[in-house]
Amino acid sequence: MRTKEEACTFALSFENTYLDTPFRRAEWQLVRIKDSKKTFLCVYEKEGFINLNVKVSPEWRDFWRSTYASVMPGYHQNKEHWNTIILDGTVKEDDIKRMIAESYDLVTDSPTKRIYEAVKRIPKGHVATYAKVAEMAGNKKMSRAVGNALHKNPDPDNIPCFRVVNSKGELAPEFAFGGMGEQRKLLEAEGIEVKDNRVDLSKYGI
Repeated sequence: MRTKEEACTFALSFENTYLDTPFRRAEWQLVRIKDSKKTFLCVYEKEGFINLNVKVSPEWRDFWRSTYASVMPGYHQNKEHWNTIILDGTVKEDDIKRMIAESYDLVTDSPTKRIYEAVKRIPKGHVATYAKVAEMAGNKKMSRAVGNALHKNPDPDNIPCFRVVNSKGELAPEFAFGGMGEQRKLLEAEGIEVKDNRVDLSKYGI
């Protein structure tokens, strides 16, 4: 990867992204997330080479800088959270793509997104509590946030929030997608026994 076009084309292959040129200096191009408008890739020319600024997690920041002389603290950005990659041919293309992908993941990460991804991992025929989903999403203390996120579930067909019950195994009285009766129906269709609108959590190791 040596050109602006290659870098931008790869970055734009990620979901919900667009190319922006907000500065007077047209050689600076940004690839952003559509919903949040957050930038995860800056592309520009400096001293004869195409440079890429990518967001980086602290645990990987120094690794990349020590692995490649052409990866250095972010130019014109917070040097604790951004790296600059100089496309001079010394950085492996797979590693460039990995760094861009990591930047995208960091910028698009949110508690709500992690909650939805956690719910997707609940196996068919099983249930999880709000607290368990919070733990799976990386923060045991955000059980309330789990409830709020599931109430606003944007894709109930693929994010099976009906598999989530409270700490007593009770179904949601105000299940957002058809009420308690619908949640019970969906659980029973997967072979989960529901008695008095409650699931026996001990059967699922909870």
